Parts: sequence; C-alpha cells; structure tokens
Amino acid sequence: MNVTEDIRARLSAAFAPSELEVVDDSERHRGHAGYREGGQSHFNVRIRAAAFGGQSRIQRHRAVHSALGAELVGRIHALSLDIDT
Repeated sequence: MNVTEDIRARLSAAFAPSELEVVDDSERHRGHAGYREGGQSHFNVRIRAAAFGGQSRIQRHRAVHSALGAELVGRIHALSLDIDT
C-alpha cells in the first residue's frame, strides 16, 4: 500500500468521514527539501467528519496525527490539513 492509500485507509477507519480527499502534492515540491523521487512525501488532506465536532483546531490536528500513527507521519515530509465537521 502506498502512502496515499495508507492515509486514506487510516483516516476512513478512524473518523468515518463524509468527505475525504488525499492529494499527493509531491511533484510540486521537486527540488525542495524532503522531496523524494516517485512522490509520496508532500500531501494535502481535506477531511469532513462529525467526529471533529466540538474540537478545537489543535485537537483536530492531534486527532488526525494520532490516527495516522507516528510511523506513517514520520514517512511524510509535509502534511497540509483542512479539517472540519
């Protein structure tokens, strides 16, 4: 499973989102720090889930990072999150 699929699977399992978009944006960062040939290093994630209701922005980000796990987060150079209910 590649990183994009792994992110999608873990977030789907943890939050049952009504909307989930995971975009590998690595190619736009070619030549920049953290870029790896073949991509899978820079991601934009848009997620909408009722599970985030009542949480602050920091709590939502922590919840996503926790759901992804330290091992997967460690393989990602940049992760942009757009999180809402």
